[in-house]
Amino acid sequence: MNYDVSISSCKLYFLPVTTRTPYKFGSQTLSEVTCARVWLEVVDTKGSRIGGWGETPLSAQWAWPSSEGVQERIAGMKAFCRLLGKELCNYEKRGHPIEICHGFQEEEFHELRKSEEIGVPGGISYLAGLVCLSAFDIALHDAYANLHRVPVYETYKKPYMNQDLSAYLEPADDVDVSFVGQYPNDYLEKNPPSRIPAWHSVGAGDPLTSADLDGSEPNDAYPRTLEEWIKRDSLNCLKIKLSGQDWEHDYKRIVAIGEMAKAFDCEWLCADFNCTVKEVSFITRMLERLSEDAPDTYRRILYVEQPFAYEMEESPMDVNAVSALKPLFMDESAHDWKLVREGRSRGWTGVALKTCKTQTNAVLMQAWASAHTLPLMVQDLTNPMLAQIPHTLLAAHAGTIMGLETNAMQFYPDASSLEALIHPGLYERKDGFLDLSSLCESGFGYRVEEIDRALPEVDSFFE
Repeated sequence: MNYDVSISSCKLYFLPVTTRTPYKFGSQTLSEVTCARVWLEVVDTKGSRIGGWGETPLSAQWAWPSSEGVQERIAGMKAFCRLLGKELCNYEKRGHPIEICHGFQEEEFHELRKSEEIGVPGGISYLAGLVCLSAFDIALHDAYANLHRVPVYETYKKPYMNQDLSAYLEPADDVDVSFVGQYPNDYLEKNPPSRIPAWHSVGAGDPLTSADLDGSEPNDAYPRTLEEWIKRDSLNCLKIKLSGQDWEHDYKRIVAIGEMAKAFDCEWLCADFNCTVKEVSFITRMLERLSEDAPDTYRRILYVEQPFAYEMEESPMDVNAVSALKPLFMDESAHDWKLVREGRSRGWTGVALKTCKTQTNAVLMQAWASAHTLPLMVQDLTNPMLAQIPHTLLAAHAGTIMGLETNAMQFYPDASSLEALIHPGLYERKDGFLDLSSLCESGFGYRVEEIDRALPEVDSFFE
């Protein structure tokens, strides 16, 4: 039986979302976002056709640091989405979604993101381009699995895939690893959990207690302080967003949240600097001070996430001094497995996966990292609506060290109210966990036909 497909048509929608409260991370603040939603149809060798869905927030603030205005960057990403839709429908490669998307990235993607059609001098960043591509790639994986009437993660093996991992991945020189005869399913969880721990993101401007409220906070049914969120959701894992610029401020912020974690029995902390730190000593000095003066907080820090500049090729920094103190995870730097390999050679010890870098890249990075015994996490892009579902499934199948980060229910909870009627466990954290048991057994399990969401007018249609 031939399982190959090709892309036959796609529709592109843009869904605007406004945050309930501003989300401050690194040097950026998110107050609104546009989600790109894609319906993509595939056709098999017998002419059978079926569609699938993909969605991702076009978070220019995170994916495309630039002196350009945010609206200009968002406009560029939307223009690139339109260009991708046209070019993907003209891309004639047949096969499994990983084969199609990998081929497209190798053959066309990098030139397209520099295209004059985008209307941005010099084009858009690699990471911003991946975010745009991810909506199409996720939809392709969903459509392919729907066509074969299986869950997406069942397709990452023979007979669905024509090529093993050696067609995509190369091991590091210092390990005895071979990808010949290996497929992604060889590295994924054999019995993925239906409930997974959820990390709460403490934005850099988030009030911790009622004493921090200034009257500008929304007066609604949701918590306004970290203390209230911990109590309501029984949180056990807190990710702390930091400036990376003001050492004393960041140190005091970690200590204050560490004391709250102790008071409420939150077991784990993560320090996330979002690429803002310039010197290794900024982090080592902070960790050493914490270990001496706040040892309980230091113990709770499970890992440190992406302190340094995300363009690794332009920032050749040895980070072994940091990873000697705490596990150091790549996030923005980990666009693909080749950059993970480069990061490992410089002292990075873990990888944060994201579906917004494409499902294809996430699956390939997961396999490479697992083969090289690098621990994994799955991190959020503040994913609402359909975007939350592939994100959560990746965490369940990847084998993370502790669940996943999920924060859309903090910053725009009402955006997913219709999806939450069908999948309540995925859009609200209960006892510190998300529950995946409502998903169906085809594709990503969205159950889109049961979600009563009226979509905006189609922005673009390609075939």
